[in-house]
Parts: sequence; structure tokens; C-alpha cells
Amino acid sequence: MADLTVKEFMQEIIAKNPGETEFHQAVQEVAESVLPFINKNPKYRETKILERIAEPERVIMFRVPWIDDKGEVQINRGFRIEMNSALGPYKGGLRLHPTVYLGLLKFLAFEQVFKNSLTTLPMGGGKGGSDFNPKSKTDNEVMKFCQSFMTELFRHIGPNTDVPAGDIGTGAREIGFMFGQYKRIRNEFTGILTGKGLNWGGSLVRPEATGYGCVYFTQAMLKAVGDSLKGKTCTVSGSGNVAQYTIEKVTQLGGKCVTLSDSGGTVHDPDGISEEKLAYIMELKNVKRGRIKEYAEKYNCKYFEGKNPWGVKCDVAFPSATQNEINEADAKELVKNGCIAVGEGANMPTTPEGVKVFQDAKICYGPGKAANAGGVATSGLEMSQNSLRLSWSREEVDKKLHDIMLAIHEQCAKYGKEGKYIDYVKGANIAGFVKVADAMLDQGVV
Repeated sequence: MADLTVKEFMQEIIAKNPGETEFHQAVQEVAESVLPFINKNPKYRETKILERIAEPERVIMFRVPWIDDKGEVQINRGFRIEMNSALGPYKGGLRLHPTVYLGLLKFLAFEQVFKNSLTTLPMGGGKGGSDFNPKSKTDNEVMKFCQSFMTELFRHIGPNTDVPAGDIGTGAREIGFMFGQYKRIRNEFTGILTGKGLNWGGSLVRPEATGYGCVYFTQAMLKAVGDSLKGKTCTVSGSGNVAQYTIEKVTQLGGKCVTLSDSGGTVHDPDGISEEKLAYIMELKNVKRGRIKEYAEKYNCKYFEGKNPWGVKCDVAFPSATQNEINEADAKELVKNGCIAVGEGANMPTTPEGVKVFQDAKICYGPGKAANAGGVATSGLEMSQNSLRLSWSREEVDKKLHDIMLAIHEQCAKYGKEGKYIDYVKGANIAGFVKVADAMLDQGVV
């Protein structure tokens, strides 16, 4: 059988999935790393494993009607992409955002398969959500939407089938409303969602997990080249959950974070975001749901309207906002300004052109499927605690998270080492692929 080229493979993917640009980007990024490996290992080629991984096992789309506070009927579209269950129940978040459409969720679900594989926990990959926008909605309107959403979704999920979690737009409030509706419909209290409240089945460290995990992974990358985060100036994008806890952990490890951003712009605080300032951000964003500009006004620092943080000089960058937020020009600016490491807290926040800049510069570059796997890893730990009907201490969960991130780094290094340089993109993709592919081979063509 002749070797399969990336071009041939992608032609088929694009033809079968027209218009789904984020999905095409995610599949191509994996194919470029994995296809040379597949061509050297005929068992994966002959059984068309990568083609099967790129095809969802199940795609669920449904309407979500709900009534707003004015008594008007609103209609949104709901989705659940059940991508791959070779390693365990489907696992992945529910995104509530106006940009949500089929192609975006397929990209996220595809990434999730590899990310979950890397955690070493028994989880398949999935993703879901809706084009509903929880911003500017009242608690009552969010509840009405969540109840309607779960009234359809409940029939497709279960603790041994599919266990969704939070994501952009889906926090503790939304998870609570969805869980309440599931319990009402099914008359059972079971671990069908993660990210739950601590007093009704949630896990300690879950809110912190993605940010903490990303910092642990970045620290491991720096350690591999004889360095650390101590004394490093770091830029962070976003100002939500991931960004907040990235800042907290970087500060604990002796680094200094100097930026935050939201859809309005970026703040630059050269003095660093201290514990006290971080507490203000958490209140501003999590409770008041305000804008990051207010931070600049309170602490008398610079605010760059409509700009991202990547022009600010730094040693380490943590893109923690959304996909494709670092383009080629941003990546070049970061490298020119002396950035030595990038840890991706968001999913696919760097464009392919930007990734190439980082790889050519041979800096430590941790792709999202490895660096931000801490969130889903701790979701997996929450699933374990729910199944066992017990709760681990904060220290126990944090240690397990730290160990998982180090194990992910080890797997990436194993498959990505090229002389003294570690290509973490190649390493993460091949390590994630091998585990899923071998499970699929064991289970036959199903």
C-alpha cells in the first residue's frame, strides 16, 4: 500500500466536511505529525485508523426553545459531538457562545480525543454546546435555557456513556441548572456532569485545574532545558477561569504575570498581578461580570483597546482566551521580544503559521492538547470520585493533577525528541494517537 500524503488525506476530509475551517485546521495539524508515523506502521494505515478517528461516532443536533423574561419564545440550536469512545465514555465540555456551530465543535471534539488519551485516564472524546449567549441574560433566562437544553440532551448521556463538562459560557451556575433538570427527568443522582458544586458531587481543584495544569506542563518544559518559571515575566490572555488560575500558580512558582485581556482589549501592569489584584479580577469577572478595562482604571496601568497581549515583552506566554488568537505576526513579535516558552491554556490558540514560527525558533512550545489537559484530567478525577461515592482532599487532587501533567510531558518528550529539541506538537499528537489507535485495533472495525 502506497504512503498516504497529508494533501491526499486532507482533500477527503475537506470534501466530506465543507466549510468547517477550524475542524480542517485541527485535523491537518494532527495529520502532519501522525501520517509519517502511520506510513511506517502499516497496521494503522491498512485499518484506516486516522480516517476513522476523524469521523465522529455520532453527531447530535437539536433545537432548544425557551421563554425569556418578556414572555417571548427564543430558539437556539444544541449540539453534542460524540467523537470517539475507544478509551472510555465520551468526555468533553459544553460551550455556550454565539460562535458555536458544527465545525467548531467537531474541532474541539477531535482535539479532545487526543487530549483525553494523553491524560492516561479512561475517557473518550466529545464536545457539545449551543449558540446561546449567557452574557446579558438573567439567572432566570439562563435557567430556562439550561432546562430546555438538558430536556433533549439527557437521553444521549450517562455516567458510562457520555459525561459532559463546562467550557466557555458554561460555569458552575449553568452546570447546576443542567444537573437539576437531569435529576428531575431521570429521578437519579449520578455523575453525568463534571464541574459540579463542591457540596453536591464536585471535586476540589476543578476550577483551578486547567490553569494549574498548564503551568505545571510549562514548568516541566522549562525544566527539560535546565530552566524554571522563577523570576520570569509572563503574559496571559483572557481573564476567565483559565487565565485567573494560571496567574495564581505562576505567582506561587515565583513568576510575574503582567497582562490580562478580554474582548474589549488588554491591560498591562508592569508591577505584576499580585494576589490582592487577582482577588479583584476574580470579583470583577466572576461576580460582577465586568470588563477588564476597570482593572486598568483601578490600578492606574495601561489599557490597549482592541489589542491582544502579544506585543508586550515577556519570557513566557500563556494564551488562555480562545482559538487562533496568536497569528504569525504575533508569534514573530513574541520570539523577537525574547519569549522562550509558550503554554497554551486555550484550545488551538495559535494559527498553523504561528506554530511554525515557534517550532523554527526552537522555543518550548506546549500545544493545548497537552498543556491544557489538566481541566479534563481533573474532570476525570471527579468522575472517579463520583463512582466511588467519596471526595479526595485538595492536596490529593492537586498531587494527582501534577503527576498527570508530568506524565503527559513524559509521553510528549518520548515521541517528540529530535536531538536536544523536543517537538511537543509531534510528541503530543503521536502519543495521543497511539493509545487510541491501539484500543481501536483491539476492538475491531466498529
